[in-house]
Amino acid sequence: MLTIVGIAIQLIGETLRWCRLTFGSTQSVKTENLFLRRQLALYVERGVKPRRIDPVTRITLALHSRFFNWRNVLVVVRPETMIRWHRAGWKLFWRLKSPPGRPPIPKQVQALIRRMASENPTWGEERVANELLLKLGIHVSPRTVRKYLPHRPPGRPRGDLRWSTFLRVHAQGIIACDFLVVVTATFRLLYVFIVIEHRRRRLVHCNVTAHPTATWTLQQLREAVGFEERYQYLLHDCDRIFAKHLDDLVTRLGVTVLKSPPQCPKAKEYAA
Repeated sequence: MLTIVGIAIQLIGETLRWCRLTFGSTQSVKTENLFLRRQLALYVERGVKPRRIDPVTRITLALHSRFFNWRNVLVVVRPETMIRWHRAGWKLFWRLKSPPGRPPIPKQVQALIRRMASENPTWGEERVANELLLKLGIHVSPRTVRKYLPHRPPGRPRGDLRWSTFLRVHAQGIIACDFLVVVTATFRLLYVFIVIEHRRRRLVHCNVTAHPTATWTLQQLREAVGFEERYQYLLHDCDRIFAKHLDDLVTRLGVTVLKSPPQCPKAKEYAA
């Protein structure tokens, strides 16, 4: 593989040879052209397969083809290949000439966006863009704001509000439930259903069954929640036993059901 420096050196050599032919005698150039064509005809007659064309040869053939009718003398490749080289060259030319994407916003505005996002964790790109426009008169689209927002740290769930922040703010009105598995001395498998109050880490309700069902779970939640308006949120995981109709019936008791995020064990309750 040729490096960029090697390609540039070979292109300079090809340019010097082209200048020599340009300023040379017309008769000598025509004679040399005929001489080379005779030799090329021998290779074509014998069916000699040419070696793989390197990038320098592609560039020089594409440049030289601009000055004459190349379709009549093209031998080593097909015309479609030569046209593809032309298109690739123009594509590279306009890519180098045109800057990629929109110009970046000033450094001061970038720093201001990062500061606003760090000091206001609950703000998204829409809120930051509106604050910049209304209070400072800086018009920046939300998509541009998103480019300069601080990256989300590993392990943090998606969304503007952290899960830990939500639990801390609404701790006094949250209860969480889950199932535990225990094995008896006779190797019998039992399922322990527990409900924990999030504020004091107090066990609100507990019961054991060998065959847990959605109906049995709903009855346990009714006994734990009661009819007093003490709790606002009920947290549980995405287990199939917490069916949709179960959540709907619990919601009628005045409790909002929230499911913990998938694959987030830290969002679940622990019972020792």
